[in-house]
Amino acid sequence: MLALHVHHGLSPNADAWTAHCAVMCRRWAEQGHAVRLHVHRVSGRPPRGASIEAWARDARYAALRAMAVAQSAPVVMLAHHRRDQAETWLLQALRGAGVAGLSAMPREIVRGGITWLRPWLDRPRAAIEAYVRHHELAHIEDDSNDDPRYARNRLRLQVWPALIDAFPQAEAKLADAAAYAQQAAAAMAEWIASDLAAISGGDALRVAAWSALSPARRAHGLRAWLAACIGKAPPAALVRRLLDELPAACSGARWATGRVEWLLHRGLLRPVRAAAAHASEAPRETTLSIRRAGVRRLPGWGGRLDVVKVEEGGVPLAWLGHLELRERAGAEQFQAGLGRPPRSLKKQYQAAGIAASERTGPLIYSGGQLVYVPGLGLDARVIGMPGQPLVRLEWSEAGAQRR
Repeated sequence: MLALHVHHGLSPNADAWTAHCAVMCRRWAEQGHAVRLHVHRVSGRPPRGASIEAWARDARYAALRAMAVAQSAPVVMLAHHRRDQAETWLLQALRGAGVAGLSAMPREIVRGGITWLRPWLDRPRAAIEAYVRHHELAHIEDDSNDDPRYARNRLRLQVWPALIDAFPQAEAKLADAAAYAQQAAAAMAEWIASDLAAISGGDALRVAAWSALSPARRAHGLRAWLAACIGKAPPAALVRRLLDELPAACSGARWATGRVEWLLHRGLLRPVRAAAAHASEAPRETTLSIRRAGVRRLPGWGGRLDVVKVEEGGVPLAWLGHLELRERAGAEQFQAGLGRPPRSLKKQYQAAGIAASERTGPLIYSGGQLVYVPGLGLDARVIGMPGQPLVRLEWSEAGAQRR
């Protein structure tokens, strides 16, 4: 068994807490319980203006995952209890959270290859305190829990006593509300996934199919599609604009959000880099012939293809005499490495962490075989043997800084 401790470096007592954990684990080991302690010291400090609570939480989970992976531990158990769940629900409600936020903390979830368990989530704090007293377990109270600068502490110290006095069953009822929200969020995720399958294809939103949904499903479907495209929650202002303007928009309409533009063309909404959006007005090239290394500019696709000589790991030049340039159609298979099975292009993008807004440039085919995918590289099935003329392909968008 492993005991994982995170030293945040925020409290003057942090070293003493680490020493306490070491003493406890040593005592258990002497009693015949094999508990190994692993400690991670967080480096850095919260940026100016950042929430210390959020910074510490993110650092803590990252550290716990790193230690679990290093020790080949598939499961990490956390000590949250029922009052923590009730407090989380209240904090999320006060922040105006939706169903996902009101779900609070899951009892079990798999993230980053680790199963996170909260076995005490339905147990009251009083029951845990009674267990600690009965078994005479030495423990330390974090003195920062009394600091009213932190939102959870203000809730715990100032609001919670009055709430329990007025509503004695508040802890259990709020925890129940979180459980109901989790069920609602799971059901919502299922029908959003069903809607996404109908309204999206590749990296495009089918506007006609999307517009046929009810207003509530349009909003949820759009928000989910945008999140999948950019890899994070979309700006609320963008969601509102698209909900208002997209149903009546004409082909060629654009919505700019920083480095990404959302371009409507022939009933399909796609994310494109802002620099490439206007370049795409030129007709897209559909064929290409490569006989030697060099640069091939493709203004219709908004970028350039660099052909670089290599000694190994490249595609034979003989493959590149007659190439087809295509957009994604949605059923492509890409093999990411020798000995690895071909998988759908969507799954390969996801595995590589490439957001939909980054999936630009043409798919390059030779004789019907997929040769090259921007962002992923050469398909392993076209890699040639050393000793023959080989090249590597590199796609760059117009205006992008090349490495």
